[in-house]
Amino acid sequence: MKDLRYILHYMKPCRRDLLVAMLLIFAECVCEMLIPMLMTGIIDRGVPDRDFPYLFLQGGKMVLCAGAALVTGLLYARFAARASNGFGAELRLAEYSRMQGYDFANLDRFSSSSLVTRMTTDVTVMQNAVNSGLRPLVRSPIMLFMGIGMALFLNRELALVFIIAAPVLGILLALIVHRVSPLYNRQQGAVDHVNGIVQEDLTAIRAIKAFVREDYEEGQFGRVNDELADASLDTFRFAVLNLPAFQVIMYTAVICIMWYGGGFILTGSMSVGELTAFLSYVLQVMNSVMMISNIFLMLTRSLTSARRIREVLEEKTELADPADPIREIPNGEVEFRNVSFRYAEGTGKAALSHVDLKIPGGSTVGILGGTGASKSTLVQLIPRLYDASEGSVLVGGHDVREYEISALRDAVGIVLQKNVLFSGTIRDNLLWGNKEADEETILEACRAACADEFIQRMPEGLDTDLGQGGVNVSGGQKQRLCIARTLLKKPKVLIFDDSTSAVDTATEGRIRQALSQLRDVTKIIIAQRITSVMEADLIVILEDGRVHAVGTHEELLAGDPIYQELYASQMGGEQEGGDHGTDL
Repeated sequence: MKDLRYILHYMKPCRRDLLVAMLLIFAECVCEMLIPMLMTGIIDRGVPDRDFPYLFLQGGKMVLCAGAALVTGLLYARFAARASNGFGAELRLAEYSRMQGYDFANLDRFSSSSLVTRMTTDVTVMQNAVNSGLRPLVRSPIMLFMGIGMALFLNRELALVFIIAAPVLGILLALIVHRVSPLYNRQQGAVDHVNGIVQEDLTAIRAIKAFVREDYEEGQFGRVNDELADASLDTFRFAVLNLPAFQVIMYTAVICIMWYGGGFILTGSMSVGELTAFLSYVLQVMNSVMMISNIFLMLTRSLTSARRIREVLEEKTELADPADPIREIPNGEVEFRNVSFRYAEGTGKAALSHVDLKIPGGSTVGILGGTGASKSTLVQLIPRLYDASEGSVLVGGHDVREYEISALRDAVGIVLQKNVLFSGTIRDNLLWGNKEADEETILEACRAACADEFIQRMPEGLDTDLGQGGVNVSGGQKQRLCIARTLLKKPKVLIFDDSTSAVDTATEGRIRQALSQLRDVTKIIIAQRITSVMEADLIVILEDGRVHAVGTHEELLAGDPIYQELYASQMGGEQEGGDHGTDL
């Protein structure tokens, strides 16, 4: 219930609509409870005496009560819809805002499919709980107590029948709710799995078709789809027992009331009209108990969704601005002092171990290493996408934890290994780097990234739509656009995380030439090809999360076996090819 109370705080902007809806439900209940009493007079006096004025009077009152109940019901639907949709909008906005503040470490703990489910399905469950559950939540207790009161007023002895029947029904429904509760958790987990497979398949649809794996992926989807179907069947197999339990108890109570009520009519202690009204109140009381059980079922599912939403909203970010942050980065000097890092505390081997490295401001540094050497991990510590587990990372002579995070990341441009473009035009994507950039500034960055050559061939130039995720451009074109976008930031530290792997060597050479003109920018280049870093001022060799060697191309080629092996494997073929060409 703590989860539910926490989530309901987001109902505050909709409190007025919610309060009006509750008052309308109360008015509707009063109108409906008056109808059986008015009907008693019609049956006991109006019909036997053929008192038509009285019949019309009582009938008119019943019509007015029914009309008032109808109007209040319609008005309730309007205000409840406003309250529930406003509540859902507030929850989605709160979750989305919270996700935008997540660190990389937070995103490592949640799968993207789970976050999507928590923002859509779980919020919809909470929204429906308000829209569909508010009416029975308010109406049931009112009808229950008013019905019991009116029934006791009509005949106390007969009221004992449903006073006994109501708790029996309540116990049966409580057992059903207790059994269904854990099944909702399983069902929501299955929804996460379905969303995960769908998201993965849609993202990788080209690879699936290229490898002719449609049948395999259909089987994978069928597996998680069956899992969801089985979870839903198990859940509703028990949930639907509500109605049979209600009907058994209700009709048993009606039979008993008719049996004993008939006896009271024969003895003259009760009239036919009173028994008719009594049955109406009994049905309302039983229906109220049934609605309460439905509320508990809905509440059970809502609690599961509320817990999942609260986990998103209360997820603690590990990175935060200091009390008095530095907002200006003086230069691009980068230094690692005895830095160690692991992705999760308490896990096994550290990704980085005791890294000591100093990169002078304005220099060009290449980083080489095998797969799993933690090259990307190392550079992600510079803009503070993660914090070092031990040691410190300095930029401009200050620990990165002393800077305002937004100022630090503005001063550090990073082209990540996975290139990402957004829906919209080329211009829209490039303006992410600098929203104030004019046409000439954008074109200058495109020329430096060698993106101008294909942009000019586009039908609408910079205003060409890229499609969702940049599907209308190739991998190499996507890389060059991401480089241009980063150059528009005019950062003090520029990081390329294997960002030219999809372009040809000639284009890469032109990009390197353009980057060499950036005099006051520290350039850190992670690469697989030695040719990408041969001209760097410094080359760093990482091995198994440690700095193996540091030096220039000539120094490493003369004295480091790993670099020599890389050089021989990559450049030997080119030399052989060149010699072979000469022989011809």
